[in-house]
This record gives sequence, C-alpha cells and structure tokens, in this order.
Amino acid sequence: MPEMTFRIWRGDSSGGAFAEYRTEVTEGMVVLDAVHAIQAEQAPDLAVRWNCKAGKCGSCSAEVNGRPKLMCMSRCGDLPPGETVTIEPMKAFPLLRDLTTDVSSNFRAKMAVKPFKPRPPDAPDGTWRMDQADIDRPQEFRKCIECFLCQDVCHVLRNHEKHDSFIGPRHFVYAAALEMHPLDTENRLADLKGEQGIGYCNITKCCTKVCPEHITITDNAIIPLKERVVDEFYDPVKKLFRIFRPGNARR
Repeated sequence: MPEMTFRIWRGDSSGGAFAEYRTEVTEGMVVLDAVHAIQAEQAPDLAVRWNCKAGKCGSCSAEVNGRPKLMCMSRCGDLPPGETVTIEPMKAFPLLRDLTTDVSSNFRAKMAVKPFKPRPPDAPDGTWRMDQADIDRPQEFRKCIECFLCQDVCHVLRNHEKHDSFIGPRHFVYAAALEMHPLDTENRLADLKGEQGIGYCNITKCCTKVCPEHITITDNAIIPLKERVVDEFYDPVKKLFRIFRPGNARR
C-alpha cells in the first residue's frame, strides 16, 4: 500500500509547530481517515473534531493545503501525488489545540439574530396558506451544516478579527432564511445594518466558493439582505417620507 506524508499543526494558543507523519493510504480514503490512522498509531494525543464522517455534521472543518475544507470530504486520491499534505486548524477562530478551534463566537452570533416571528394563522383550522414559490426561495439556506468554512475564509473575520461587530456569512444565510420566509413578520434590517455589520461585506464571494453544500451565499443571501438594508435606510424617497409623515415634520 502507498504511503503519504502529512504535515499537521500541533500546539495550542501559546504556540506550536508542524509535525510530519507518514501513513499508509488505500483507495477511497479521505484526509480524516489518514488523520485517524495517525492518531491511532503515532500520535494518540492529536486533537481533532469529527462526528458523522459523511459531510453532514460540519465538525471536521480544517485547512487542507491552505484551503478550508471538510476533512471527511477530501479524498486522498485527489491530492497531488507524492507531495506532503499540510493540515492546519481554521485560522479565523482562536486555537484550542492541534486541529481544534474555539467556534463559540458563531453560536453567540446566531443567538443575536431575531428569531422567527410568524403572522397569525389565516385559515379556520389555525394553519397558514403559502405559495410554493415563496417556500422554494429560502429552502436553499436550510442546507447549511454549520461547518463554518465560510466564516473561516471571510477576510472580515480571518484578517480583521471583527467577530464582535460582524456576524459573518453563515449567519447572514440564517437571517436571510428568516427574512425571506413567507410567514415571518420580524424586521432585522436595523440589526443587520448596525451591530451585525453587513456593510463590512464587500462581496468577494469567497464564502460561496468554499461551501460544501454549494449554497449561493453571496448572490442569494447577502446581496438581497444588503439591498433590503439600502432600501430601508438609504432610499431618498423613503427618507423624505419618514421626515414629512405626520408626527415627524420639523417645527
């Protein structure tokens, strides 16, 4: 069986270095399989997150040869033959140990998004009536597995570390799923403009490129939210209406 060399980051928040390991690989193995083999045979103290190993839990996010990926969906056979494979933790989040990072900021950001607030039922039996087209539009966003690869590659978080003032692409997807729901009545635009920092996003589309579920994050979620914020706060006609509507006229 052929062997591959893996260069894995070892360390914690106080420092660390790369360590090289060689392990046998067989046809069909993914990077996570190789990491598990190294963990079982050479480095039992290697810290790595994983759960389903089927690309649906989002736990095994890392950077493989400099690209944010799910290790369980990165086949060893697709990597450059004969070359050392570099595996690092996600760089947009504080390092805990080895390949594990502290992603708790994501859960705080999600809690900051106002929850679903449906309108009253419109049928005698206490249910709602909706058009299928209105359901289809936000359905794409339900595919998110919260791997946070989009958060990892976003320069606002990765390079500028604005975790406290920018909720990031994953949570814009979450907000879009709520804003576009045909039953929702909540208004999240002021929050998106203010403390959630949607204005920081400059539409590089890097988040869309790394999404393992192929969600069109930028075009279908972030841009429509930006348009709604602009319409609400920067439309000159609406601004005049707010100024001169009854009760708001200047004296």
